[in-house]
Amino acid sequence: MPETLPNAPYHRMRHGQLTIEGWSRAGVQSYWRIPELKIGFDLGVAAWDFLHTSTIFITHAHLDHLAALPVFLARRAMMKLPKPTIVVPAEVRDDIRAMLDCWQRLDKGPQECTLTGMAPGDTFNLNDKQFVTAFATEHTVPSRGYVVWERRRKLKPQFAKFGPVGFQMAKNSGVELTSEVTIPLLCHTGDTSAAGWDSEPAVFASQILMTEMSFAREEHSRDRIRAFGHTHLDDFVEQAERFQNELIIAAHLTTRDEPGQFREWAKARLPAGLFERLRIWD
Repeated sequence: MPETLPNAPYHRMRHGQLTIEGWSRAGVQSYWRIPELKIGFDLGVAAWDFLHTSTIFITHAHLDHLAALPVFLARRAMMKLPKPTIVVPAEVRDDIRAMLDCWQRLDKGPQECTLTGMAPGDTFNLNDKQFVTAFATEHTVPSRGYVVWERRRKLKPQFAKFGPVGFQMAKNSGVELTSEVTIPLLCHTGDTSAAGWDSEPAVFASQILMTEMSFAREEHSRDRIRAFGHTHLDDFVEQAERFQNELIIAAHLTTRDEPGQFREWAKARLPAGLFERLRIWD
């Protein structure tokens, strides 16, 4: 029997030090993995290839983002893998635990995990160098976006002009030459209207932004889209100058239109400097 089975489609791309793997269509399923960080986002499907991912951040409890959680836990138990950590919006943590308890009774199999609720502003440490913060997004149910930060040491400005001798003397004297800075490596918003971008500056500053672009037709009602907690291509057009990201992954496309149409509309309406950094994830 093969170690993994191709039971769910996903795409892969590399940017800098990170690899992004996943697939997302509105109302169907969303699931993502960042192998280097050993984390994933959402569980619309329990892809066999993703089963070794030990920490999953759930953006919200809609079925296309959460339905496969019991399957994910059951398969990990079947493979005798350690119980994973599942991070969810704090408001729904108890209901998700109750759901897993029901599945355990129905399936007669373990639904074991460390279930952690995160409120906006909470921090989750991944390791000594990287951590995740949560922020509020705008959707029809309690929802979270997540930012992965990296801790780095940076030379303090007052030592920047020191020559080798002066630098070594300062170092030998025991003076602290560097200070810690945090870099937003990746931001994953999950489902949100554009208003959800405003609660976290790292949405626009992270090296990689993973967000939604559920709709793109010009005739679609922007008010209706906002009311359902989603984002339109024209939200990117209107806020184009704010995006400082190296890469923007736009996902969660409606099934009413083809990904190729999204690319055409984006190319026609986005400034070239933004379009060249945008990946329509089909």
